[in-house]
Amino acid sequence: MISRTTIDRVFETARVEEVIGEFVQLKKAGSNFKGLSPFTDEKTPSFMVSPVKQIWKDFSTGKGGNSVSFLMEHEHYSYPEAIRYLAKKYNIEIEETEQTDEQKEQLNERESMFLVSKFAKDYFHDILLNSDQGKAIGLSYFKERGFREETISKFELGYAIDEWDAFTKQALKKGYDLKYLEKTGLTIVKENKQFDRFKGRVLFPIHSMSGRILGFGGRILTNDKKAAKYLNSPESDIYHKSKILYGIYHAKKEIAKQDNCFLVEGYTDVISFHQSNIENVVASSGTALTSDQIRLVNRLTKNITVLFDGDAAGIRASIRGIDLILEQGMNVKVVTFPEGEDPDSFAKSHSDSELKEYLANNAQDFINFKVSLLMESAQNDPVKKAGLIRDIVSSISKIPDSIQREVYVQECARIMEISERVLFSELAQLVSKTSKEEAKKHYEKQKSFEVVKRQKEQLEEIDSLYLLEREIIRILLLYGNNEADFVDWIEAEDEEGNISLEKEKYTNQISKELYLNLQDDEIEFTNSLFKAIYYDIIHQLNQADKIETDYFINHENKEITSMVTEILMDDEKYALSDWERKNIFVTEAKEILPKLVTDSILNLRRVLIDKKIKDLIKDTQEQKAEIIDLELINSYIGLKKKLYEKLLRVV
Repeated sequence: MISRTTIDRVFETARVEEVIGEFVQLKKAGSNFKGLSPFTDEKTPSFMVSPVKQIWKDFSTGKGGNSVSFLMEHEHYSYPEAIRYLAKKYNIEIEETEQTDEQKEQLNERESMFLVSKFAKDYFHDILLNSDQGKAIGLSYFKERGFREETISKFELGYAIDEWDAFTKQALKKGYDLKYLEKTGLTIVKENKQFDRFKGRVLFPIHSMSGRILGFGGRILTNDKKAAKYLNSPESDIYHKSKILYGIYHAKKEIAKQDNCFLVEGYTDVISFHQSNIENVVASSGTALTSDQIRLVNRLTKNITVLFDGDAAGIRASIRGIDLILEQGMNVKVVTFPEGEDPDSFAKSHSDSELKEYLANNAQDFINFKVSLLMESAQNDPVKKAGLIRDIVSSISKIPDSIQREVYVQECARIMEISERVLFSELAQLVSKTSKEEAKKHYEKQKSFEVVKRQKEQLEEIDSLYLLEREIIRILLLYGNNEADFVDWIEAEDEEGNISLEKEKYTNQISKELYLNLQDDEIEFTNSLFKAIYYDIIHQLNQADKIETDYFINHENKEITSMVTEILMDDEKYALSDWERKNIFVTEAKEILPKLVTDSILNLRRVLIDKKIKDLIKDTQEQKAEIIDLELINSYIGLKKKLYEKLLRVV
């Protein structure tokens, strides 16, 4: 178990903008950073990071927290795993206390699968480097491919001994559960037998964006025609082939730095490019490109350069991926290699500078690429040429930005020597058709949920108490340590016996003002989360006469961390809308602090009195009493009127 000292050091050292910057492309927005949500598919940034407060907020999903909670949400880390990741990142030595059997049992299945996968990666890598069979077969193969020792270590390449259950036996001997060996696909279990999935193969560990081992790709080294050349880990709770890109962990920093990502097909393409000092490269691992994979890149850059082998048939089969990239509003360029070459072979046969020069000089936009690819088959055939033009316009219609679409239409008209008017007409029809289809889907979806929605609306009422209690917690967290000038309303009686309210000014600390008023009225928070936060605040004030928001940001209770982060980031949402540029100015809360505090207390009292009156009437009706305690109800109504006077409102 990680010691409290280590956890405190991690929280003190970790910078939320640095941690999140490894997964999301962040841009400066005043004193904060903003970016696209890593949790949803969006075109407009709704993700905000505050270096000052050391918290983040995703306004599209409502998620938020500190650097640890981000890793837990984005990478599905457990709390200890997130702490370990940050400790490693910031070179903090981890102090551990003895873990109980009960704590060990609490590890969930996903965590156990990650532990098994990490053990497998270390085992296969060690076999490759230190066993006779590993060195003679696996290491020899990688060296024949031109991979240097530092590259083999960097990508943690491995080898599985060509025996039925060598890995499985070792894993079981080390105490790993067969259940998780099977769930990760490392071991195949049949009846009372079990054997290694990757036996006799060289292995490419597949990392998540944060470096966790999700699965493996294995290449066979024999000429066995019955066995697949490449074999991947099966789909599991931690490995989804369509949602990961090989090399993303090693490439993410360079992708953001270069503001471009090279997309290749295979593992060796990625590794060879790294050896040629081009690190902003990822692979789709031999599968058709998916929207989820594109979104991974979209978080880091808007620019993708797709690298195709010099194989026309393979290019045509992969061309659909370009439309998927365009659909997500990204800029796409294409580089094709000479016939018979692929990124791996070309990188090996050319110097680093020659490779970089080739990529720079041969990158073309998707229109020129499609024209050069398909024009050969069209040649002088008008029907085929018309089909080619429609194909290109269809790709242009996928682009969400209308200005960009227009520019591409003009370019297409110039290259294909055709009227812009005709192309715009075709484009309009395609866009209209797509819009109608989307509208139809949306309508059907809305219709199917209509009954549920109506029922929900009937049942839902605005929870005034929740909003008011949240407002009090918000004021305490943001301004509780500040002082302000307040006005108290004192009942004064004139000579004729008339009672009126008179102002009396005084200065007090915000937190004390709220505490004293809540104490006077003996008000208890109805929401358990707000109650827990409030008691922690009072405890802090009793101990140090000051509210420390860092305590709540790094709280062990995830719900408290999430709620406090949401409150602290409330004002930051204005930066996303850039209201000042639109000449919309929001009043600074500090300017009206006394009113905020007073109104929150008076409104809470008003709502509680309303509730009391309703409860009295309801109790009377349920008991079928003939006499209603009008005197008590009238006294509450009298109190309510005084509150409205103080709020300068009319009943």
